[in-house]
Amino acid sequence: MPVKMRLDVVETCFERLSLRQPNPQTELDFTSPYTLLVAVVLSAQATDIGVNKATKGLFAVANTPTKMVTLGIEGIRHHIRTIGLFNIKAKNVLSLSKILIDAHDGQVPKDRTALESLPGVGRKTANVVLNEAFDEPTIAVDTHIFRFGNRTGMAPGKSPNAVEKELVRRVPDRWKKGAHHWMILHGRYVCKARRPDCADCVISDLCLFKEKTH
Repeated sequence: MPVKMRLDVVETCFERLSLRQPNPQTELDFTSPYTLLVAVVLSAQATDIGVNKATKGLFAVANTPTKMVTLGIEGIRHHIRTIGLFNIKAKNVLSLSKILIDAHDGQVPKDRTALESLPGVGRKTANVVLNEAFDEPTIAVDTHIFRFGNRTGMAPGKSPNAVEKELVRRVPDRWKKGAHHWMILHGRYVCKARRPDCADCVISDLCLFKEKTH
């Protein structure tokens, strides 16, 4: 069995992370639940910086499902052509936009099942939208959070779903709304995959990772 961080230590970790970054937010640019949804769908296997460059032009001409459908597949593809898997993503964005119009009056549903039924939307994307757009205390597990949960001992698990379940169970309720952002930003800039910056880590003394860098 993997060694787990004590629950009181988990509390201390988030106290420290929150002091460093009081108002954590996604680094994806968006102006509405719909543009957030599209941006997150486009961000799969792509960087937030790359997505923001592409959506700047896309959202200038199509920031609603109706406008996106009017733009059409070729127009969408043109704007996101710099992003990986852009052909598949263009089809998904067009399809989900049509479904939002036909089934949800053009609005992004505040419902996990409805979100996950949309093309290109999995559990992680649904969690991000529910958390960021609707203030739900969900925790979306990407590669950074998966690494963070296992490396620190906060939420060990062999799969993203396992890590998510542990985080939901072990993160105190008052930190759940911001937990996703604190962990992803910490994993992206401090607790990096190849060489974690332990010297600049505010929870280094609490982390159970044995091979710390100095």
